[in-house]
Amino acid sequence: MLDKSVPFFDILMHRKKGTPIKRHPLPDGYDIVLFKPGDEWNWAKIEASVLEFDDEGAALRYFQADRMPYVRELVRRCAFVVDPKGEKVGTATAWWNYTGVRRDPWLHWVAVKPPFQGLGFGKALVGEVLSLMRAIEGDRDYYLHTQTWSHKAVNMYENAGFEITDERNLAGYENGHYDEAMQVLKSVRRQYIYG
Repeated sequence: MLDKSVPFFDILMHRKKGTPIKRHPLPDGYDIVLFKPGDEWNWAKIEASVLEFDDEGAALRYFQADRMPYVRELVRRCAFVVDPKGEKVGTATAWWNYTGVRRDPWLHWVAVKPPFQGLGFGKALVGEVLSLMRAIEGDRDYYLHTQTWSHKAVNMYENAGFEITDERNLAGYENGHYDEAMQVLKSVRRQYIYG
């Protein structure tokens, strides 16, 4: 869930070509499946549950406008964690963004419903989606965008081989508040250590 008690700043992360992919097993009864038409509702429920959108309707409208035009890509790039009852409880997508004319692979929209957070589902999704990305895009540099409100996820991304970057103007993200973002992360990490 987003921590909106801290100031918001964008964070860009870069994973270098050749970095090994760490895979994490899921608990018994859980599985990772790929998107099928109709899963846009599940995506919207998951993203709204972590406060990325004001409500499921806003999440669904975004997904329908921004992702559904690429349904052939979604079925091979968007993954979900499914619980033993068949409920989709987490998602992540191996997508792309453009920086000028350069097209780069980007990890997008990683989210796990709050009752299922802290159980390793995010790590499992990231490993699975990085493997999908490598199969589709090849072994290349990968990127992701996050924010200080997702500071807990930054550690997960670092463990997956991403590093925070001060690179500017990647995929339209100015990254002009790198120093401020690093100060927020330093402050919240100090709280983790010293409570």
